[in-house]
Amino acid sequence: MGDHVMKPEIANIIIEYINAQDNLHEKIRVINEMKSLLHQHSPFSQEPVDCVLWVRQETVEANGYNPNVMATAEKKLLERSIEMDGFTQPIVTAWQDNRHLVVDGFHRHLTGKSSPNLKARLHGYLPITHVSTTRQGQRERIAATIRHNRARGKHQINALCDIVRDLYRLGWSDQQIGMELGMSADEVLRLKQINGLADLFADEEYSQAWTVE
Repeated sequence: MGDHVMKPEIANIIIEYINAQDNLHEKIRVINEMKSLLHQHSPFSQEPVDCVLWVRQETVEANGYNPNVMATAEKKLLERSIEMDGFTQPIVTAWQDNRHLVVDGFHRHLTGKSSPNLKARLHGYLPITHVSTTRQGQRERIAATIRHNRARGKHQINALCDIVRDLYRLGWSDQQIGMELGMSADEVLRLKQINGLADLFADEEYSQAWTVE
């Protein structure tokens, strides 16, 4: 650290500015503005986690395509974890039509909304971060959700089949679907077979290495 620390006078100005706000909501708004400003000038401005904001929970909405299903016991454990350890991961969202659409963190967002203890402790707010503005289209959001879930090893096959179908209908090729979702060509084709799209590709071959559990 050495001499590379914030000057006390600058810190005092920031503290006085925050404390001068009339209420909690204004303080949160000001803090969010400061975070956003710092994010713009950060060497990590391309990383969503560089800027975590607190937003009203009613502005955060679930997506309609999340293939990750959580058992009741896991939901209770998640709620207990957040209550005891706090929010250690923000909810990943995309800003669309004046709302924050969940890309990753559906169950964290649901827990924050449904737990009376958390709602009171967080004053009706949730921690969110935004995906890149170049990745906020429907197809990009779907792909990001699947990547997050697959990286954790959690996804529901039936829902994944539906998503592949929807991406195909939105104009994505097999190659693009595979690249964006981290799937082999065989996996993409097998998912198409499950939901009936494989009939459109009857002349293509696939291996038997990938099976549905």
